[in-house]
Amino acid sequence: MLELATAAALTGGAVLGVDRLATRAETQAEAEFPPEGRILTIDGVKVHAWVQGSGPDLVLLHGAGGNLRDFTFALAPRLARDFRVIAFDRPGHGFTGRVPEAAKASRGESPREQARLLQAAARQLGVTRALVLGQSFGGAVAMAWALEDPAMTAGLVIVSGATMPWPGKLKPSYHVNASRAGATTLVPLLTAFPPQSLMDQILSGIFAPAPVPQGFTAHFGLPLSLRRTTMVANARQVTGLKEHVIAMSGQYGTLQMPAELIHGALDTIVLPDIHAEPLSTLLPDARLTLLDDAGHMPHHTHPEAVLDAVARVAERAGLR
Repeated sequence: MLELATAAALTGGAVLGVDRLATRAETQAEAEFPPEGRILTIDGVKVHAWVQGSGPDLVLLHGAGGNLRDFTFALAPRLARDFRVIAFDRPGHGFTGRVPEAAKASRGESPREQARLLQAAARQLGVTRALVLGQSFGGAVAMAWALEDPAMTAGLVIVSGATMPWPGKLKPSYHVNASRAGATTLVPLLTAFPPQSLMDQILSGIFAPAPVPQGFTAHFGLPLSLRRTTMVANARQVTGLKEHVIAMSGQYGTLQMPAELIHGALDTIVLPDIHAEPLSTLLPDARLTLLDDAGHMPHHTHPEAVLDAVARVAERAGLR
């Protein structure tokens, strides 16, 4: 009995030590990469919004595990020359809180839940009709935005968007981090002891075959993505995404607004033949641009193509 009690005490002490180190890492991450924009409150939920520029409203929605700094690194300031750009941290990411119903149920926010929260934040900023650009997972939220309120959606720009059902399974790490056991064991360890090699591998894989842009790592704030709540929220959103895009894809044909789809032909994370190409046939007014030498991050590697797509959809929507 004494041996069991000693083992339990040691285990409990180790867990407490990991939690303290994780809390310290999270505090340091938030101090090093503070909010760049304003914090709005929507029904008690904090929403982080970066707003800059003037002109037609353009909403930016980032991908899985990211935050709005992905856009403010380079693309958003350029867009702000012609638009009022509103970049949001999606629920559970950056400095935006969780949707209470999802958090209480230990599940991820659906694209529609995310869209509803961010639309309420946009309305608080005076948005009535906006262009919406979504990248990767943000592409699914952009599609949900249009389905939730077509009148509020002047046009869509889907960049490497995860918008359609896909065959096969996700990486096991998503399911582990989404589970209650993983959320209380592995996730705190990753937060407390983030291996630099893992962080480098994550960024390199996302940008492949291009290199990570100089200065991006220092700006983006990957430690924000390694906070416990963010990793768990992201994993649960990703593991639940497929069922939601199955349901949403049956309604894409009802969307009449113009859409520009930009996708890298070399994207191995969100495959163009699974997502962009079928989506282009479902949307009544879509234009697809496949970039032969681009991977998953064309808004960094091929910014001119994305800027041109935004300009085209603005013109097609009658905003320019």
